[in-house]
Amino acid sequence: MPRSRTLGSITVTALSDGEGPFFQPRGEAFPGATQAHWAAADRLDPGAVTADGRWWLRFRAFAVRTGDGPVTLVDAGIGPADSLAASWAPVPGRLPAELAAAGIDPADVRTVVLTHLHTDHVGWAGALFPNADHLVQRAELDALELFHPELPARLLGPLRAAGRLRVVDGETPLTPGVRLLHTPGHTPGHQSVLIEADDERLLITGDLLVHAIQLVAPELAYAHEVDPDEARHARTTLLATLSPATLATPHLTAPFTPHPRPGRSCGWGRNWRSNTP
Repeated sequence: MPRSRTLGSITVTALSDGEGPFFQPRGEAFPGATQAHWAAADRLDPGAVTADGRWWLRFRAFAVRTGDGPVTLVDAGIGPADSLAASWAPVPGRLPAELAAAGIDPADVRTVVLTHLHTDHVGWAGALFPNADHLVQRAELDALELFHPELPARLLGPLRAAGRLRVVDGETPLTPGVRLLHTPGHTPGHQSVLIEADDERLLITGDLLVHAIQLVAPELAYAHEVDPDEARHARTTLLATLSPATLATPHLTAPFTPHPRPGRSCGWGRNWRSNTP
């Protein structure tokens, strides 16, 4: 049974689509990391390193539901055997079976939030969710040259033709207690989802946070960030501002990670990016 967290009347369910080794040595993925960083990260998330020192990562989506209402799906995993991620990810994914195990009919998904357009986050988007609008930041669509060349023809074009591609600009409310935050850097239009209810907070991070080493040292750049400085600013600001909270992550071993951070708590204003750690 998929794991979940409840905040007030909102339930967030972690849906596993697969897992496997990363395609390059982890030292190349985080070139600024020291042995001390790795030792601390491995203590925090021992399931993310294999016996031969490779990075083992999970691929997840998250379902957000208030009561028994319609479902918002955050990200769409690695996809079927012929997905755009097939050249490097452990396809086929198992998201349809995970949805069934969670009691979610794909027809009940009314919104699919794509945190960004990398292939391991869009795999099941489109046809599997016939009643869903798919939300993408405008800045992401303005940078399509950065992504898989088949993405427009395979996904975005059909969604647009069907009237199911919704383009948003910056912070956007979705439902009561749930809103999008524009968290650029990993990609230009990367977005995360913040959920607040009953004095609790949960942040679905997308790839703002891809490995526990970025909890140990949030300033560390990831080699596959389009703008490392912008990504660092977004990550360090959010992790300093969000306290206490739960982090819902697509790639860490545990889908839900408590983030109690000592020191000041700035709260979440409408202009969170103006806050500094």
